[in-house]
Parts: sequence; C-alpha cells; structure tokens
Amino acid sequence: MLAAISAQFGIGDWLVVVGYLVFTTWLGARMAGKQSSIRDFFLGGRKLPWYAVSGSIIATEISAVTFVGVPYVVFKLGGNFTYLQLGLIGTFLARIFVGYVLVPAYYQREIYSPYDYMGNTLGGNARGVATALFALGGMLAQSARVYLTALVLTVVLHDQLGWLTEALGLDPLMWAIIFITIIAVIWTLIGGITTVVWTDVMLFLMFVLGAFIALGTVAYELEGGLAEVFRKGWEARTSQSWSDWGKFTLFDFETGVPEVFTKPYTIWAAIIAATWGSVGPYGTDQLIVQRMFCCRGERQARWAMISSTASQVVTFTVMLVGVGLYAYYQEHQLTGDALALFEKEPNRIFPIFIVDVIPPLLKGLLIAAIFAAAISSLTSILAALSQTVMSAFYIPWRQRQCGAAAGGTDDPSDAEDRHSVFVGRMLILGWGVVLAAAAYLVQEMSEKFPELLNLALAMAGFTGGALLAGFFLGFLPLRINGRGFAYAAPLSVLYVFAVVFHAPWSLFVCCVAGGALLVAWAIHLARATAQSPVIPVAAQTLVLLIGVTGMLWVNVYGHFGQNGVDDDGNPTYLLLAWPWYVPVGSLVAFVWGYLLAERRPEAEVEPQRHRGTEEKSYG
Repeated sequence: MLAAISAQFGIGDWLVVVGYLVFTTWLGARMAGKQSSIRDFFLGGRKLPWYAVSGSIIATEISAVTFVGVPYVVFKLGGNFTYLQLGLIGTFLARIFVGYVLVPAYYQREIYSPYDYMGNTLGGNARGVATALFALGGMLAQSARVYLTALVLTVVLHDQLGWLTEALGLDPLMWAIIFITIIAVIWTLIGGITTVVWTDVMLFLMFVLGAFIALGTVAYELEGGLAEVFRKGWEARTSQSWSDWGKFTLFDFETGVPEVFTKPYTIWAAIIAATWGSVGPYGTDQLIVQRMFCCRGERQARWAMISSTASQVVTFTVMLVGVGLYAYYQEHQLTGDALALFEKEPNRIFPIFIVDVIPPLLKGLLIAAIFAAAISSLTSILAALSQTVMSAFYIPWRQRQCGAAAGGTDDPSDAEDRHSVFVGRMLILGWGVVLAAAAYLVQEMSEKFPELLNLALAMAGFTGGALLAGFFLGFLPLRINGRGFAYAAPLSVLYVFAVVFHAPWSLFVCCVAGGALLVAWAIHLARATAQSPVIPVAAQTLVLLIGVTGMLWVNVYGHFGQNGVDDDGNPTYLLLAWPWYVPVGSLVAFVWGYLLAERRPEAEVEPQRHRGTEEKSYG
C-alpha cells in the first residue's frame, strides 16, 4: 500500500538526509572538545553561551511532536490556533517565574540537576525519589516523540523496512525506532551535553527552514498563493461570533462545565493550568534544566530561559503549515495510497504531503528536519537520564567505595575522571535500549489519545506535578525532611493515573499500588527512630489512608460522565484535559508531602539548604 508513496522519496532526497546527519555529527564532535571530567561531559564546563542554550531549549521543546503533530491539530475538522494560547500565555509566564525564582536557587552552588537541590534541602531519599520520577516521566514523554517520528519513517522507508522485517524479523515500526535510537546514542556519546546543545542549535534552524519550505510549496501549488491559504482558513468559520476566526481562532473563552475542564485549549487552561504546569518542565525537569546549568552564570541562564519563548514563533509557523495543508487538500483531494494511509493514521497528514507534494531535494530537507527533531528529543533525554542516575545513585556509591582514597580533595584524579565519563557513556547506551523499547510500547497508549500531540504532552503530566511539589517542599521555609515526599510522590502519580484511566483493570492497579504504599508506610513506622512529625504519627497514618481512599474514589468517579463506548463495547468517559494533570499532581504531592513529613531542627535545615552538592569531589 505504501510502496507508491515511499518510492517518491528518491536517492537525491536520501543524500540530503544523510549529508545533514553527517554534517551535524561532525559539528557536534568539533564543538564538544575534550570531555575529561563529568563536569565537562554533563555541564559543558559551564561555559556555553546563552544563545546556544536558548536554541537547545527551543529544539528540545519543539521536537517532532510539534513539527508533525501541530499541523494536524490545525488541519483536522474544527482545528484552529487555540493550542498556541498555551504557549503565548502559560509557558511565557512560567519561563519568567523560573528565570527569576528557580534559577537563583539553583545557582547558589554547583549542582548537576534539580534533584541534587531537592536532595540538599530534603535529604538523599528525596533526591532518589525525584530521580525515579524524572526517569519515568522522561521515558513516557520522549518515547511518545520517538514513536511519532518512527511513524513518519515507516512511510518514507516502507520498502526498506519491509525487507528488513522479512529478512530479520521485527516489524517496520521497531526497525524505525532502532535507527533513530542508534543515531541519537552516537551523538550523545560523542561529547555529552556540549554535543547535544550544539546539535540542537542545528535542529532549531532546520525546524524554521522546514516550516518555510512547506509554506512556500503550498503557496506555489495553490493558484492564489498565500492569500488563498488565509482565505480558506477564514472561511472555515462555523459561527458569526466575534471570537470565531475560522482556522485562525486563537482564544477559546469556554465557560461551561464540564467543557472548561475537558477541553485542553481554553483561555483558562492557558492562564491557570499551563502557567502552573509549565513551571514544572521548565524549572524541575532535568531535560530543560540541565541546559541552564551549562551557562556561565545566573544571569545568562535566566536570559536563556526567557529568550527561549521564541519557540512560539516556530509553533506559529508550523500552525500556518496546518492551515496550508487544509487549503491544499480542499482543492486536491487525497486518493489512492495516500488516502488509505491518512485514514489509518490521520496524524501522518504532514509527512504524506512532504513525500507526495514537496519537490525532490527539498523533501529531503523536510524529512531531515523531522528526523532531527526526534533525535534531538532522544539525545536530550539520554544525557539527562544518565546524569541524574549518576548524581543520585552512582556517585554516592562511588564515594562510599573510594572512602579514604578521596581524602577530601576537590581534585579527583584523571583516572577517576575518565572512569566517570566511561560510566556516563555506558548509562547512555543502557537508557537508549530502554527508551527504544518504551517507544515501541507507546502504540498501545496512542489509542487513548487520537491526537499524538496530546499523547506526548499528557505523558509528561503523570510525574511533572510531583517533581514541582518536591522543589517547593525544599525551597519554602517549611523545616521538613523528605519522608513525606517519598510517599506523596507515588501517590501523586497514582492520582493522575486514576484521572486518566477508568476501567476494571485500572481499579485493580490502583488498589494494588495503594495497598503497597500503605504497607511500605507501616514497615517504615516499625523501623523508624523517634522523630518529630509535622502532625502525630497516628494522624499521619490516617492522612495517608484518606489519600489512598481518595485516589480509589477518583478512579471510579473522577470523570465528567460517559460519552460513548469503544470498539469492544466498554464505556468511554469525558476526562480531565491534560493541561490540568500537573496542577492536580502537584497539589496532591505538596499537601501529603508536608503532612507526612518530619520536622527538622534549624541547625539541620540551613546547612542542607545552602551547601550545594559535594559529589563532584570523589575518587
């Protein structure tokens, strides 16, 4: 079925794709320099310029999900620009908050991740829990991005992937994921975060170029050019309301219930949920924060974060591409293999247009941009996962092993530095395998989210609220330790899970997980030494029991009514929209994290709060 489409991607296009990948690899290796210590490998020696870091943040934020998924969000029946309001309002305000509140806290001392900060303020257990949450959220979100790009690759490489499937087994999707993963691992291994940042800058430029190529092609193919694109976009109006601008409708002032909570792109979601929720990914997610740590100082880190708002220009341009696709296919109906492919997976409309309509060589640039977007997401998460695991688990273990050999020196030996970099690279390889497997499993989740853009964004919301709460439990002068957070964080994830899934199997999962949480609490109390809890231990036990009971109630009743049945006859429900996941999760994690905590004397709190990590001095 796809052979006719994939055959349109010729040798010239492949030369463009391969040439781009080779050049970017060469640039990353050249800019990386010598990686002689983990400070160089994971922080870029803290000498990267703000504009490179800003470009890297944008490339990480955009990803293939935006580049491929957003055009479909606008192209589809009833689609418009309302997704953009989340960025123009919510993420912009969140970036300012992160730049002026979180960045100064992080730059008090040299640390490698936000979870080092949480460990310093709440204790080592909090750092371990936060690292585990980040690993889970990172795998969920980034595997969805890789999955989307692999779908594109199955279109372009249909014949080649089919041959591999016949010769070696595995289905075409798995082969596509493997190819993307191999390139991402190679880029990350070359030079750590420095290579990742500079290759991300190249990817950012490719996003912009690719979007303009697509727009230019649409304008060339339509008789009226760009004017016809705007005309057809305006004619998509469904009412005479002043706020209905057809495809260009930007704000949704929905006030009805439950629509205000079940629609993801409303003005209220932008002002409240997106602002609140975006503080998490920009301020407590190592995927983004690791880049800020590479800047030369607090001021440059703040400017890199705030200036990355330029990502909305890219998003706007890609949304215009969606209007262009709508206008083009109003005059040129999908037929044959292209129609069959679209009916099977509507999110592929932009890749179909690229392969079917974009001129040779230029289509190679577009596909290179999509591949680059996925590789950017994967290199970013590989570097972040490897670094956080080293900081939270490997380095403390290595310090204990080295013991007296370290001698308290701040200058670890060259041999120890080389060993650390080697371990970091091995972790990158290991995480590459794990993420490839996770990306393949995402196809099971895709049935829950017809729009893959919402799928990728929702995945990060499962753990984002708990990480945000963890930061503020340590940042605010609460004088508590991380015991409460260790139980509140998984409870928070379970609450979001209970909001999303409503079926007998999900209730079983919630019961088992909630029971395990209560058993773990009981074991902890049996072994705990005398401490000063925030509230009496008996009350804390009741608080946790209430939290688990509430989570089970949410799984059964936490929806806005039934709205149909699925193919198997099971009921489907109106659910809370994904922008609200982080606010819900952060409220649960913060409240229970505080109530289940123990108080710490002032003498213990302050040294923890200000000392920063000492884990770079081992060996």
